[in-house]
Amino acid sequence: MEAAVVLLAVAVVALAVQLARSEAQLRAIARFLVNRESASNARVALSVRTRGFVQLAQAVNRQIDRHQGERVAAEEAKRELRRGLTYLSHDIRTPLAGAQGYAQLLAAEEDEALRARYLDVVSRRLDDVGGLLDQLYAYAQVQDPDHRIEREPVDVGQVLAESLTSLYGQFKERGWEPGIRLADEPLVADSNADALARIFRNLAVNALRYGCEPPRIVQEGRTVAFANRVADPDGVDAERLFERFYQGDAARGGGGSGLGLAIVAQLARALRIEATARLDGDVLTVELAFPV
Repeated sequence: MEAAVVLLAVAVVALAVQLARSEAQLRAIARFLVNRESASNARVALSVRTRGFVQLAQAVNRQIDRHQGERVAAEEAKRELRRGLTYLSHDIRTPLAGAQGYAQLLAAEEDEALRARYLDVVSRRLDDVGGLLDQLYAYAQVQDPDHRIEREPVDVGQVLAESLTSLYGQFKERGWEPGIRLADEPLVADSNADALARIFRNLAVNALRYGCEPPRIVQEGRTVAFANRVADPDGVDAERLFERFYQGDAARGGGGSGLGLAIVAQLARALRIEATARLDGDVLTVELAFPV
């Protein structure tokens, strides 16, 4: 009987010690979480290694790793945004400074022919600025979580034809005539004509601005593909084309915002269109696959 009492007393003491150690470990974990710096690489360490505490520490450390990854990604996104805005600011200032310079020449010029020439240059420079600001506004609009795009049956071929017709002057200025091949059967998709027109215009403008020959536009089944040769294929990363502010090496300084294809990707996603890009040799192809 006395032996049983002794064993029971020893068990009670052991449980009390274990309870105290567990309590101390929980307090240590709580202090760690409260005092841990968000940028710290520290992880939970254990002095009590029971199965429950090991699982708790693993769960906490996984959450820390996830938070760390999200923090690093957010910081990189901020750096990318700052870089992009710096580039965009430069791209806007360049044509604006040109317009201001020619406006000064215009004010001092008496020759009517030169005045007309300067006025034309000012107008084109301001059009460039307007285009950049329009792209920036469009990108901000598609990023707005409250922005909704209504869909209805749309004749894709008709929207494509109207979009390209609106760019007739730009194609004529380059002496280009795009090669267009549409399937005999009209492609009707549950879409939005205005959003789809912007997608087509951005793809065509991208080809006009950075291509080195007229684009080829082919519709087969429920797929529309824009393809054009590029002068510097080594400077183009097809996997990054849809990123915000991304511009290939040859495109930098070409007057673009780096937002055109990012807008294409966002609008395509909203319309449930799968947009992909690939580079075959020196031919860049952007393909739009419409849902059934």
